[in-house]
Amino acid sequence: MAAAKSPDTAPAAPVTKRDRTHYLYIAVIIAVALGITVGLVAPDFAVELKPIGTGFVNLIKMMISPIIFCTIVLGIGSVRKAAKVGAVGGIALGYFLVMSLVALGIGLVVGNILEPGTGLQITDAVKDAGHEQVDAEAKDTTEFLLGLIPTTMVSAFTSETVLQTLLVALLAGFALQAMGSAGEPILRGVQHIQRLVFRILAMVMWAAPIGAFGAIAAVTGSAGVDALKSLAVLMLGFYITCFLFVFIVLGALLRIVSGLNIFTLFKYLGREFLLILSTSSSESALPRLIAKMEHLGVSKPVVGITVPTGYSFNLDGTMIYMTMASLFIADAMGTPMSIGEQIPLLLFLLVASKGAAGVTGAGLATLAGGLQSHKPALVDGIGLIVGIDRFMSEARALTNFAGNAVATVLIGTWTKEIDRGRVDQVLAGQLPFDEATLQNDGHGAPAEASEQGDEKELAKA
Repeated sequence: MAAAKSPDTAPAAPVTKRDRTHYLYIAVIIAVALGITVGLVAPDFAVELKPIGTGFVNLIKMMISPIIFCTIVLGIGSVRKAAKVGAVGGIALGYFLVMSLVALGIGLVVGNILEPGTGLQITDAVKDAGHEQVDAEAKDTTEFLLGLIPTTMVSAFTSETVLQTLLVALLAGFALQAMGSAGEPILRGVQHIQRLVFRILAMVMWAAPIGAFGAIAAVTGSAGVDALKSLAVLMLGFYITCFLFVFIVLGALLRIVSGLNIFTLFKYLGREFLLILSTSSSESALPRLIAKMEHLGVSKPVVGITVPTGYSFNLDGTMIYMTMASLFIADAMGTPMSIGEQIPLLLFLLVASKGAAGVTGAGLATLAGGLQSHKPALVDGIGLIVGIDRFMSEARALTNFAGNAVATVLIGTWTKEIDRGRVDQVLAGQLPFDEATLQNDGHGAPAEASEQGDEKELAKA
């Protein structure tokens, strides 16, 4: 009996470990408040603090190329794994692509309607520098296409042309895919490099309070109350957009395809939403989502493929955020983007954002990479949203989680790998989830599940 108790007590230790990023969150809030105060009380002095925000932005820019390379290479590896499991993987990837485009489109439409950055009068010096850099970067189509090819593979990581890094990453990813099992050691190596890169990024993000203080103080000192109004419009618009996307777009899909009420599903996942709200990361609820979806009645192969892949490829909240933030920065910097410029930028973000989910600052680095690849002058505008990025992280994480929960039910329905009778019982509270063990109770999966054992193991790899 003594041996049986040790497994019960051992897992309890990590639960009490406090996530130190909570302190970072509090520090950013305090820094933003101080920056606003300094900007309003001593505007001339506050404008001189702009180099502090610029320094933090430069640290973020330093991380762009390695993050883009690692996430793209590993993202293509995820596609390869998902594609090997047949219908479930194909349907999942197709659905994720469509919903990412829908989320991008919604963010694009709302951003163009609200125009939150329009009228934000930042310093003329910054505006002039922005216009000069945009003019200097103007190239014809031939020069642009030739500029995508780096001099060497290594030079792609040292140049400021992010699209060169993207090209090398895509070539490396597809080459590793073609190598099959021989490429697995290299993929594991890239995964280790990604962990190192993200650890460095986590260290850089501890400078966010200082960067947020300098950036917000400079913007407030330059534009006054108008800056606060513009940032408030962006935040409010983003929250409302996420709310409408979840309860109208996803809710309608869930009702039409599966005949389920989205409020009932979210009530079942209530504890997971609270966990995400407290940690600002949807990654914290991933293990619980897998267990709860299996308990709900979706077969293990579908859950094992859809949830992990969705956490890299189905980031609806992140897509909406990046589109609205890009348009806000462009308007605030006095160089608004035309539709012809917006579409390529959003397609870049669609590809470059895959695989960076759940890492604090990765979204900010990806956004900076997208801006640098299309309008380098706008990268300095990242400092405008450093202060409010953390405030919007909850909405991003909640929307991403909701999108993956709904996707699991939808794909289970399309592939007929869901027990509808059990779903009704679970959502009605007749079969409660075991919170003590966080395990499903071995409900019956479709017969095909036993034939897909190897595929399930592959999906979990």
